[in-house]
Amino acid sequence: MIITGMEHFQSVCKKKLVEWYNNSGNIHKGPNDTQPIDLSNVFIVWSCKTLQNYKCLASTTVSGDGIYAEYTYNGDKRELYEDVYHKVTNTCHMEE
Repeated sequence: MIITGMEHFQSVCKKKLVEWYNNSGNIHKGPNDTQPIDLSNVFIVWSCKTLQNYKCLASTTVSGDGIYAEYTYNGDKRELYEDVYHKVTNTCHMEE
């Protein structure tokens, strides 16, 4: 895989998250949510390029799915790594 710039990288990451989401079964879906997503349901939270490497954080607009994906492109090896996380909890701590 050859990445030609930031816009290309982000596009590839969005496509990969759509593929993962639609092929991952029901691990991220609620009991009433069986609809596949498309590129309009994916957004980039943050991305950067350092030397020949890229990093991107992406998520979906699907309410309550808790999906968060991290993509890293190793320019030396021309490899894209995908890590997908599912939010387990959100706790507010007011004291130590």
